[in-house]
Parts: sequence; C-alpha cells; structure tokens
Amino acid sequence: MDKIDFTGRVAIVTGAGGGLGRLHALALAARGAKVVVNDLGGAVDGSGGSASAAQKVVDEIKAAGGEAMANGASVTDFDAVQAMVQQAIDAWDRVDIVVNNAGILRDKSFAKMELADFRLVLDVHLMGAVHLCKAVWPHMVAQKYGRILMTTSSTGLYGNFGQANYGAAKLAQVGLMQTLSIEGAKHDIRVNALAPTAATRMTEGLLPPEVMDAIKPEAVVPAMLVAVSEQAPSRMIFAAGAGTYEAAHITLTQGVHLGLTPDTPERLLAALAQVADRAGETVPMSGAEQGTNEVKQALATRR
Repeated sequence: MDKIDFTGRVAIVTGAGGGLGRLHALALAARGAKVVVNDLGGAVDGSGGSASAAQKVVDEIKAAGGEAMANGASVTDFDAVQAMVQQAIDAWDRVDIVVNNAGILRDKSFAKMELADFRLVLDVHLMGAVHLCKAVWPHMVAQKYGRILMTTSSTGLYGNFGQANYGAAKLAQVGLMQTLSIEGAKHDIRVNALAPTAATRMTEGLLPPEVMDAIKPEAVVPAMLVAVSEQAPSRMIFAAGAGTYEAAHITLTQGVHLGLTPDTPERLLAALAQVADRAGETVPMSGAEQGTNEVKQALATRR
C-alpha cells in the first residue's frame, strides 16, 4: 500500500481549535505537513472569539516535533482569509492542502428560524469555504498542485429536522466541490467533500452517551487524510463515522421521454414511478450530462 505522507506540504485547516478540526490538524502534522491552525475561538453558535484555541493546538503540534502557526481570522472576512493565506506563503512558500472545516450551528425549525441565523450559517459554512478556496486558488494553479476538502454533512445530503440553514449550506459546498474539481483538474487540483459522523461539541447533548462513544471523531480522520493526499481521488463525497467509510453520490435516472402535449402534466404524474426508477442511473461527470440524456431521448423519438 502507498504510504500517505505530507512531508514538504503546507496545509490550512479552518475551525481547527477543537473537535474534528483539531484532530485533522494534528494528523496532518504527524505525517509531515506544516499546518496553519485557523480558529476564531468562538462558541458553537459563532459568538465570541479568542486566539487561544488555535494556539493550544499549535503548541500540541510543536510539542510533538511538528511545524504549525496559529491564525484567528474569521472565515467570513475575505480580507482576513487572504492575509492568512499570505501568512502561509510568506512562511513556507506554498499552500498545498485546504480543509474547510469551520462551522457553526443555529438550529431551529424553519418556521421559527430568524433569517439572520439562516444567513450567518450560510456565511460561515459556504462563504467561508468560498473565501479560502478563492484565496488559495491562484497559488495552487501556479504550483500545479492542490488538494481541497469541503466538510459537508448528512444533513445537507439527506436533510434533518431543525437544520434548514445548515443543510442548505452543506449541500451548497458539494455543488462548489463539483465545479471546482472540474475547473481544477488540469492543474492537478483535486477537490472532495467529507460528511462526518462525529461526537464533537456541535453534537454534544444531541445523542445518547453510548452513541457518542461509538462515533469518536478520530474515526473520521482517515477519510480526511485520504481525501487530501497526493493519491486522492477528485469529486468524491466521502462519508465517515464509527470506523465505517462510505461514498455518497448525486445520481441521475434514465427517466422517460413524454414529449410536450396538453396532457403531459397528467402523463408525467402517472409515470412518476418510471421517472424515479433507479435501474441504469448514472453519476454525471458534469451538469451537461442531464441535457444530453434529455435531448438524446427526444431525438430518438423523431427517427
């Protein structure tokens, strides 16, 4: 088996002052990466801030013989994120790996949720990832190498009561991953997503103790290491928890061509089972494949 080694690589991990982000930073450093440990040091809901959380992780890495620096920028502040990337470039001449892990929770049912809480969760999870990707992109293009990991969620992929804001932000990260992986391919920039199941302060109190014990966050880290390794795939949605590793896919069924007639809505309603039939479904390599499938079936009826 190929050894996963990050010697000579430079990584930025956001939200790395605790929980899963801390473990990501420690694991990358243990395998040779120089790590920028980014964390605003705020509460789970995004309030407050302190540089001490990031510095403690840096101290852990240095105590183990690794190299790291702390950064307390908010990922919602593009200027601060650009400065963080420049900090890494100035110190270590490159940025090879980005782990977009920073996040907050402001859970409520959609009926009770304030729009300000919806926007803030989108700002941290989605725009935070956008800001860092935008800041590192020209450097990765220039060096013809990059590995980017989005932290998505089963909530984004499949939904969860009380998390409309979080789910919207997390699935949006998958959409970002899909396009960046296409645009980055010629520069060997590989982009993946990871949906973790892990006991962290964000899940504390939500699950029973025996479940929390089974989903130790350490069991998610191997998927992260693979997703940002030199041997990494691209456009993969990793899922990981409790030592189990899966892949999620956004698929397209073959569907059925109905044409366009006055009764097409009624015929479509009657054919929904056939439309949703998963036999022969595909995982499109780009959005164009949907249109290709549709036009192909339409033209076939004219022959």
